[in-house]
Amino acid sequence: MDVTIVTLGRPEITANVTRGAARLLVDLGYAPLTEVTLPNGRRADLMALSAKGELVIFEVKSGIEDYRVDRKWHEYLPYCDRFAFAVAPEFPREILPEEPGLIVCDGFGGAVLREAPVSPLAPARRKALTIAFARLAAMRAAGVAASELAV
Repeated sequence: MDVTIVTLGRPEITANVTRGAARLLVDLGYAPLTEVTLPNGRRADLMALSAKGELVIFEVKSGIEDYRVDRKWHEYLPYCDRFAFAVAPEFPREILPEEPGLIVCDGFGGAVLREAPVSPLAPARRKALTIAFARLAAMRAAGVAASELAV
């Protein structure tokens, strides 16, 4: 019996984790958007809005190299109420900082391993980001290429 081992590359791992994280977020009652450019120019892999208006950002990490070369996660914090990392099951979770939340995902869904701590946005910033998030979602639904939160 021949056994074929399939090794996924970084783009495939990122796509699977992102898809699984988005599915988990929907299951948890959030409305997610992928590839959201924030007002500071950084790009959030996933940003989601809860029914209560809470904004959450998830940074997808595909492997050790991806994490080591990309240490800008602190720059996402001013634009969300909660922040978490989303990683594949085989990701070495011990290298991640303990402060943010953590979810583990594959292409089909995910699980919350550590809740993201709450750091509430100021009301004016929340309103501006929520309106920008809604406009971005509407533009994408209308088929207009958009990735930036225009705040």
